[in-house]
Amino acid sequence: MSRLKRRIFLSPPHLNGRELDMLREALESNWVAPAGPHLAAFERELCAVIGGGYGVALSSGTAALHLALRALGVQAGDRVFCSDLTFSGSVNPVLYERAEPVLIDSAPGGCNMDPKALARALHQAEKEDRLPKAAVIVDLYGQSADWRKLLPLCEAYGVPVLEDAAEALGASCADVSCGLFGAIGVFSFNGNKIITTSGGGMAVAHDEATAHRLTFWANQSKEAAPYYLHRELGFNYRLSNLLAGVGRAQLQTLKERVARRKEIYLTYQNAFAGLPLQMLPVPQGCTPNYWLSVALLEEDAPLSAQALIDLLEADNIEARRTWNPMHCQPVFRRFTYVTAADGISGSEDFFRRGICLPSGSGMTAEEQDEVIRRVCRALGGGAACG
Repeated sequence: MSRLKRRIFLSPPHLNGRELDMLREALESNWVAPAGPHLAAFERELCAVIGGGYGVALSSGTAALHLALRALGVQAGDRVFCSDLTFSGSVNPVLYERAEPVLIDSAPGGCNMDPKALARALHQAEKEDRLPKAAVIVDLYGQSADWRKLLPLCEAYGVPVLEDAAEALGASCADVSCGLFGAIGVFSFNGNKIITTSGGGMAVAHDEATAHRLTFWANQSKEAAPYYLHRELGFNYRLSNLLAGVGRAQLQTLKERVARRKEIYLTYQNAFAGLPLQMLPVPQGCTPNYWLSVALLEEDAPLSAQALIDLLEADNIEARRTWNPMHCQPVFRRFTYVTAADGISGSEDFFRRGICLPSGSGMTAEEQDEVIRRVCRALGGGAACG
């Protein structure tokens, strides 16, 4: 089969046409700085969509995590428990504050933090009299973490939770939206996320006072004085009014985006029946946003994850490995890594067998058919996969 002329991307930005109206409005009003009506409206509207909280729109999800850690009182020398299977932006802010990340394994066959590994880590930390100051728990690939088990564990030890819902806007579990499970939740609006502001993020606090503190820090900790006065360290982290306008336009079609990505996931699932490739299962009682369609190769698959990705790339189709676990990254290798049982790593197994398939909400049915045909051909499905 010949190489496709038009590249099929993994999860490209998907514009709905309303962004230009919002940008024009911001430009005509001259509100282009990190202040303005779009900024406040974006914060309100996102919190209305998820069903609560007070939003603070920021320059990135990483910036939101950083300020959230400060709000939870994390300081130099503190321990912070972190999901091991994630993007480095989930852990980097811990080091910004010169704290010590402890990396917690993912559950076998899944991608999110393993409650058994967390219980083991908390028990050991209590014995050492070094309980973490906070736990950063990720909702990976748009799937809710196992909050029904993770939250009670953290509450039992008095450990506040920072929910990294960067990839999970529009997802929920037990009728609670992702981003509302922790003391503070964080979203990302990077170019490949389910909605984008090109770059940006948001922290969502449960109380207005915390949101005000985050906003204060994000605006360089400038005091309300008739001259420049700074009593605390501040950061240049506020989102611009222009980009907030883009976010507002994108947010209007969030439900349609989730529905389309679910359709893509289910189409892959049906097409791959009988192949040594299984779609990432959906946790019972939870509703993902299906941000990326992730598949796991079975042990008897005729080729590795990287080999399959290379074959797709040869056909001009973008697919990617899943996140490389943090404990395997040179920058984090010196930190403690905790599994549920010695010698068994759920995150390493997930990385070894996982592949992220094209799943952008703007992908056409014809483009997905091309991906399916090429995956089936690579895995020996032949005509059975169309």
